Amino acid sequence: MLTNVHLALPQTYCCFRSLKISTKSLSMEKFSAFRDPGTGIQPFLLPVAASDNCGPFTTLLLPIRGTVLILRTILIVAIFLLYCGLHYGLCTLLTPIPLLRRSLSRLATRLMARLALYVLGFVWIREEIVARRRGKPHEIPWCPQAGDIIVSNWSSWVDVLWMAYRFDPMFVMPVLEEPKSSITNLDSPPVSYRPGRSRHSGVPSPSSLQTTTSCSAVKGFYQLSLFSMIWATGHTPDRLSSNSISQLKELRQSAERPIVVFPECTTSNGRGLLRFVDVFEGARVPTRQFKVFIMCIRYDPPTPRRSSPSHPIASPSLNPLRHLFMLSASLSLQPMSIRMLPPSESPSSALFLASEVAVDSTTDSLSEVCVLLMARIGKMKRVRFGWEDKVTFLEFYWSRRR
Repeated sequence: MLTNVHLALPQTYCCFRSLKISTKSLSMEKFSAFRDPGTGIQPFLLPVAASDNCGPFTTLLLPIRGTVLILRTILIVAIFLLYCGLHYGLCTLLTPIPLLRRSLSRLATRLMARLALYVLGFVWIREEIVARRRGKPHEIPWCPQAGDIIVSNWSSWVDVLWMAYRFDPMFVMPVLEEPKSSITNLDSPPVSYRPGRSRHSGVPSPSSLQTTTSCSAVKGFYQLSLFSMIWATGHTPDRLSSNSISQLKELRQSAERPIVVFPECTTSNGRGLLRFVDVFEGARVPTRQFKVFIMCIRYDPPTPRRSSPSHPIASPSLNPLRHLFMLSASLSLQPMSIRMLPPSESPSSALFLASEVAVDSTTDSLSEVCVLLMARIGKMKRVRFGWEDKVTFLEFYWSRRR
């Protein structure tokens, strides 16, 4: 009989795991209103790993996860303190020597960012230049200079760390006006399937939620430090504010480093590209006023032993500390790929032909070209949702968590 009890324990655990997964699936159904009708992508939910069949083995790995979490946390804290000492301590003392101060600051930022990525499991980061035309040589190096614009998608604070290591850029965020467009219901065939729903289930139908259908106007931009940009990950622009607002042209003229612009203005889960805000309103294509470098960052799906680096939902406090702990507890290395558009095919290149990219009539043709090229090199689909829709999503998300 004792043997039968021991044989039944793993089966009971597997049944519990299956019940937990089914509950999670029903919970995910609550957010079906935020599934893009054209692609079926839910861009605002954190990707979860498929369950494994080795439940007891996963339980045995918990002490190892705890040990790895503690060791990585200690190393991250040490890197953070060392960076603060160099950047805010020694560099401040070198203010009378601007050239030496800038050189030391850039060295400290790049070194500490790479060490942090290495500790978190991003040991090997694949960088590749993806051309639209096969077999075409790339004579121009991918080296943004001071005042150049780097346009990228945004799904994690890991993106910010990698950019700090690779380019030591200046991060900017747009200041947006309130949406003035009409509000439409999210009712469409892809989300009409409602398994397990009833009148008294407490789960709203997709048609009961609403979304904004156009972007907000950009009033200006403001600069963020590295830590401020990491904290802003997962938040929406309406949660961010600044008293110092400048136009992008002014920032470019005074910049000593490349400028990173995230036209999505908030993070997604990396499965699709959110609707771009008109951050380059009035710019013509091809543009001759500044150089544009387009890139796309992608992560592999999570596994039972590796959490997703995507961070679409900010933590209520000390963001993104909770997500940092999740990554620190991972037992596998984190794959990360960077796909870059050759500068010769950029919208700022003299060789760029606007006729090769089908652009709808819009007030910001440059942003439209950027999202089309980014979708091509990253092999990602565009969704109709934008940051305004994420505001609605977060309100509903946190109301269900209370």
